[in-house]
Amino acid sequence: MQRHTGRDMWDVEECQSPRMGSVILGVDGGASNTVCVCIPAAMPFNDPLPVLSRTVAGCSNHNSVGEDRARETLERVMSQALLKARRRRSNVCAVCLAVAGVNHPIDQQRMLDWLRDIFPSHVKLFVENDAVAALASGTMGKLHGCVLIAGTGTIAYGFTSDGREARAAGAGPVLGDWGSGYGISAQALTAVVRAYDGRGPETALTNNILDFLGLASPDELIGWTYEDQSWARIADLLPVVVESAESGDEVANKILHNSVGELASSVKAVVQRLDLGGEDGKHPFPLVMVGKVLEANKRWDIGNEVIDCVTKNYPGAYPIHPKVEPAVGAALLAWNAIASELDGDIRTVQ
Repeated sequence: MQRHTGRDMWDVEECQSPRMGSVILGVDGGASNTVCVCIPAAMPFNDPLPVLSRTVAGCSNHNSVGEDRARETLERVMSQALLKARRRRSNVCAVCLAVAGVNHPIDQQRMLDWLRDIFPSHVKLFVENDAVAALASGTMGKLHGCVLIAGTGTIAYGFTSDGREARAAGAGPVLGDWGSGYGISAQALTAVVRAYDGRGPETALTNNILDFLGLASPDELIGWTYEDQSWARIADLLPVVVESAESGDEVANKILHNSVGELASSVKAVVQRLDLGGEDGKHPFPLVMVGKVLEANKRWDIGNEVIDCVTKNYPGAYPIHPKVEPAVGAALLAWNAIASELDGDIRTVQ
């Protein structure tokens, strides 16, 4: 694959005739892919929200692909989004980068310094963990409540109305993102190997996973697993695990039941630390649910099982399944942050 420098990516700016109007870039960078949306700064909040352009690239988690490759991916989606919207960097008034792997103020500052080298000095810059954008996608840019992301990885993240925040999980597969697509799939692979060795019960996962991968024997799983250890590749086995559970396989069902408990525990840990539910747990707060693991299937609905588990302790939690994607949530975060500085006829999100 041809690699491009940052200068190469932006060269096309000088070759186009830009349209007028300020814009905001929102970026959601996860373990599987990276999405950038470009929205008008002076926008009415219609349904659906106006999106001038949308671009997609690969993983931008620096813990997974390295810092250079992550930055190349982020810069590519931003430059392409502006190109598709026929805008230049001079048209940008704010950028919100919400990226997996940004877990410490040092990470944030490093990304802010990098962005400052790319965009003009007037551009307002914001860097957050991708969970923050996911929360904002369900609350229209307001940071209050708890979000549970369960895709390739998993994290629970919460905010109080006075700005306190807390998180649980999200430490990556080595430290145990159980309940994520990767965690579920990795446990399924382990179950197949254990069954083959005679250390665990027989399971339909064996034939189902081998058929899905086009392999002849569990022996071949070792080579398949280690030839490319990308988290998203392992997580792609999630539908096989769910289908096996829905067909009645006890091992697959046990994996999913345990995953529900892990995901619910992450949410409850955040809610307890921030006291989102109040003393009796009945104080209302949004619980934003994001990610492919939480999507309903024929018989198994992991997301609904997690909600049932959480609301037993915190009946005030009300689930939200966002109508917009996290990249739009990132753009809304930036929009809310700078709304008072925009034209007087632009109102804040209600």
